[in-house]
Amino acid sequence: MKIIISFIFSLVFFKLFLFWLWLWQLKEYHLGRFLAHFEGQVFKKIISAFWRKRFPKFTLKIIAISFAGFSSEIFLIFLIFSKPDREFYFFLLFLLFLAPIFSSFLFAIFQIPTIIWRGRILRKAKQKRQSLENLLVIGITGSYGKTSTKEFLATILSAKFNVLKTKEHQNSEVGIARCILNDLKPEHQIFICEMGAYNRGGIKLLCDIVKPKIGILTGINEQHMATFGSQENIIKTKYELIEGLPEDGIAFFNAKNKYCLELYQRTLLRQGYGGQAKIKKILYGENIKLAGLENIEGAKAVARELGMNEEEIEKVCQKIENRASEGSEGEDEGKALIAYKFAGIKIKKARLPARQGIMELNIIDATYSANPDSVISHLEYLTLRFPQGKKVIVMPCLIELGKASKEVHRRIGQKIAEVCDLAIITTKDRFKEIKEGSASSPQGGRKAEILFIENAKAIFEKIKGFCQPGDIILLESRVPNEVIKLLVIK
Repeated sequence: MKIIISFIFSLVFFKLFLFWLWLWQLKEYHLGRFLAHFEGQVFKKIISAFWRKRFPKFTLKIIAISFAGFSSEIFLIFLIFSKPDREFYFFLLFLLFLAPIFSSFLFAIFQIPTIIWRGRILRKAKQKRQSLENLLVIGITGSYGKTSTKEFLATILSAKFNVLKTKEHQNSEVGIARCILNDLKPEHQIFICEMGAYNRGGIKLLCDIVKPKIGILTGINEQHMATFGSQENIIKTKYELIEGLPEDGIAFFNAKNKYCLELYQRTLLRQGYGGQAKIKKILYGENIKLAGLENIEGAKAVARELGMNEEEIEKVCQKIENRASEGSEGEDEGKALIAYKFAGIKIKKARLPARQGIMELNIIDATYSANPDSVISHLEYLTLRFPQGKKVIVMPCLIELGKASKEVHRRIGQKIAEVCDLAIITTKDRFKEIKEGSASSPQGGRKAEILFIENAKAIFEKIKGFCQPGDIILLESRVPNEVIKLLVIK
């Protein structure tokens, strides 16, 4: 009997162990992001993720940790196997509760060689960058809009210059270092570097490696406040890009974002929080009426500063517009074209970023996004592009917003009330605040239905009974894959 129970326990323990490794990997091994995952509904999230068969990507590091964990588990069971039944079963149960601590402990041990390797690769990347004296580096950072601006800018500048840009998910120090070491060549004239960070000093470190001459602040909001600790820390971290520019550098600020506008005005008098500024400052997007369009306006502003004329810029933009109309986006331009469409550009016969759904529904897949401003702009997009038909949003509550989370979700609830007929919220963390925001909206008379439904089949049945052909479904942020499979026609 002990053998059977030990075998079953081993499987359960190892599954739990893999879940915690998956979570560490998902949060990019960042303690603040790891802890922020459990802002609410802690035990429910653990159980839900456990039964959804969450497994990490089996890299060499994960394989090594998994092997060490499984071997340790078997060794511990062997040690206590001769104990009396009560003690034996109690110890097994106790081991289950130790799974998160045990996995985190092994992860910390294996981080030691990772830290050594990380330092080495960053040093090599910095040395290579320093050897390319004629390279112009453009740094892009912000809480949102980084990738779209990078893609737009790379597409425009490539018409005149030899350009390299960081690839998708290459905005961390290691990702950027790899891009420099593997892809950056002496013939490249411009390197466009998307920069992300979760702590103070993160952008400063990246600037020390890549040495940008041009910096773009795309927008600042509450995203990742749980890891930064405060809005002021987020602002200061993003501004590290501007502080990292040389005296002859050029700083671009998104005029449609209040924090960027404040930093622009502050920079007119001084660089950072002390010292006279000598860099050139440029605002972009002042006259944009729809959220999202400022990303391409920022790219245009940089192109002008680098000597491209309006005819050259508009010629490239027309190509982007045509590709958006034809729906012929390539792998590299995909996100830029989606953003271009979401920006509300008036394209004749445009194939909108909609997928064919059941019952002839239009499914807008924005599951790549998990940002407060993106949610708001996508809802505005629905109003602009789909004036007719019922509008439904399916989304989870957003995470890593820290103390700003309640107010952000109330704001999202207000916008939902203005735009949607039905909102299905798939997690319960801030469901209450979304309902409160909807009720307090001036458009509350619309009587948008706000429901909490986490089961994929229940979501499917509700939409099926609520919608008619031609209605719009916006899938926002991390919607369960089962929902997408049920709603979208392959």
